[in-house]
Amino acid sequence: MFERFHKYASLMHFHAFALRWAGPLMWLALVLLAAGLVGGLVLAPTDYQQGESFRIMYIHVPSAWMSMFVYMTMAGAGILGLVWKVKLGDVIARAAAPLGASFTFLALVT
Repeated sequence: MFERFHKYASLMHFHAFALRWAGPLMWLALVLLAAGLVGGLVLAPTDYQQGESFRIMYIHVPSAWMSMFVYMTMAGAGILGLVWKVKLGDVIARAAAPLGASFTFLALVT
């Protein structure tokens, strides 16, 4: 069953797959991001003790979780590249580094 996924470890096959799905997944992510921001920052009721200042948790907590998730993904991709010599692991780790740093910066600022 999983043998059909093995071809995506090749950069050529993964690149074709990524080009095909990058556009639709980007639009889906933007729509979900906008819905989450509106729901958390506009539609959520105010807290009776903290007032409006508690809404920062709708930004801080997800960004902290995502930074840790991205760093764990980088560690997994690094192991994949070092142990099994899969070139795609190195590409994923290198591409995820700025994203992890951005989420860490956002978590620290908030």
